Amino acid sequence: MVTAPVHRVPAGESAHRLIDAMTLDRNSPVPLYFQVAQHLGAAILDGRLPPGTRLDNEVQLAEQLGLSRPTMRRALQHLVDQGVLVRRRGIGTRVVQPRVRRPLGLSSLYDDLHGSGQHPATAVLSLSVEPASAVVAQALQLPAGGPVTAIVRLRSADGRPIARMANYLPHTVIPGFVEGLTVAALEQHGLYQVIRGLGVQLHAADQTIGARTATAEEARLLGEPRGAAVLTMQRTAYDDHGRAVEHGSHLYAASRYSFELSMLAPHPS
Repeated sequence: MVTAPVHRVPAGESAHRLIDAMTLDRNSPVPLYFQVAQHLGAAILDGRLPPGTRLDNEVQLAEQLGLSRPTMRRALQHLVDQGVLVRRRGIGTRVVQPRVRRPLGLSSLYDDLHGSGQHPATAVLSLSVEPASAVVAQALQLPAGGPVTAIVRLRSADGRPIARMANYLPHTVIPGFVEGLTVAALEQHGLYQVIRGLGVQLHAADQTIGARTATAEEARLLGEPRGAAVLTMQRTAYDDHGRAVEHGSHLYAASRYSFELSMLAPHPS
């Protein structure tokens, strides 16, 4: 049996072909810059323009598409703002790994990644019973030093580490609650899915989001340079009886992750 050789198209050539084939509706009310950004953004998300692909400069792209330079610049900047392109002097414009854009809601990172078409994977770094620290005890409404199950996990998206998650669960929710928290279950499912499967109905949560720089160990785990920016999240989740059932302290690589929220203007009084 003779196997035909596989001919791989260089990333730059692939980008050139994709832009050549791009169709813009110049009579549409949708601005041209936004049409360009939509086409390129879709190609990045579905893998036709993989991370590392270098795009021509805005002058060449504008000429190729028959657009003005300001229109092309605005399209590229829109994608930079979305976190899927990076522009650097001396390097040019390159595709980067898209950030995980996570809406603020009572959901797990595993479910959010899976729902956005990415491939989550989990490594359980530790699973143990330990005395609750003062912070954890206060969050879970426990006596200081009371036993909690402590879980530390490393969550990856499409093969790249994105978050280090430490979660603490009390032993006072329902019989057998913490016994159901196994390494196998935590590697195959999100924590909230596991908790719900054990008969606990999550209802609400208090959450605080912050930012700081990573320590050397945190940077190593997340595959980031030492001192890189990280996002932090502390969350305490409550069941439908108002009991605190989980407290989490999470750390996210800011280069590949962001929180998003929608806001409404107050009604005039």
